[in-house]
Amino acid sequence: MAELMLFRRDAGGQDVELTGSTVALEVELQRRVEAGLEQMLGIRFLASEYPTGPWHRGRIDTLGLDENGAPVVIEFKKGSDSGVLSQAVSYLSWLDSAHHEFEALVRRVLGAEVAASIDWRRPRMVCIAAGFSHHDRVAVQRLPERIDLVRYRVFDGGLLSLLLVDSSPGSPNPAATRRHRERDAAVVSAPTVPAGPAAGSAGFVPECLRDLYAELDDALTAWGEVEVAPLRHYIAYRRLVNVASVLFRPRHEAILVYLRLDPGSVVLEEGFSRDMRGIGHLGTGDVEVRLASADDLEKATPLIRKAFLAA
Repeated sequence: MAELMLFRRDAGGQDVELTGSTVALEVELQRRVEAGLEQMLGIRFLASEYPTGPWHRGRIDTLGLDENGAPVVIEFKKGSDSGVLSQAVSYLSWLDSAHHEFEALVRRVLGAEVAASIDWRRPRMVCIAAGFSHHDRVAVQRLPERIDLVRYRVFDGGLLSLLLVDSSPGSPNPAATRRHRERDAAVVSAPTVPAGPAAGSAGFVPECLRDLYAELDDALTAWGEVEVAPLRHYIAYRRLVNVASVLFRPRHEAILVYLRLDPGSVVLEEGFSRDMRGIGHLGTGDVEVRLASADDLEKATPLIRKAFLAA
């Protein structure tokens, strides 16, 4: 099990380890995470305690839509409870049968444009608990669902830690994937879905950019467990949230990388990097880096490292 250790320097200059604890009430954790859902997990809030009807007989703790357009079910447990995993899987079953209901909810909360762009291929569940058993972690790797197991701790001073202890990218829903292809085919102007070597679909990478992208992919996956998700307009490299988004610009023989960084924390260079806050663009991330050569990639490596270390 991954462990997070936090230290505070005392008045004498010594580092003292902080002892984490769990919440007294599960709802405390739920409300805290819901209040910062987009910042903490890259998920837009839709509903809390959402009823699943008489057949599924339950209430989903939190429903959301992640930054890549995938539906998300979030379940909380204040302690270590193996039931959180089976409960979340059950709610994903409800989600699979409630597309129209979920789309109506998204339309009401986030608008018609967002509802029309929901990606049903890989719905996601996030289980947040004080701990997970060995059997939970084995099950995550065997299940075809997209699952994140996140361990929480609270510390003095209002500190909350969220640690991703295991994750599975899941398998695309065949029916949803077929519908997605049909929808894309109906939009003549829609760009081709890019997919990189890590996703096993290098044929979609423009020929002129394949070598550079192969090196970029190596750089983006060098920082431990990273999920690579080829989406409709870009390739997302994510942990709990998107850390980088990759787009191809074959006409300019360049690759655009959007990094989850504060533009104010980096030195921007005209023609190479720029601040994207307030500028609409595909993908997620506030720092754009333009790569046209191996030298550009080498120059971008410290920024990539900084983004992943901060994730």
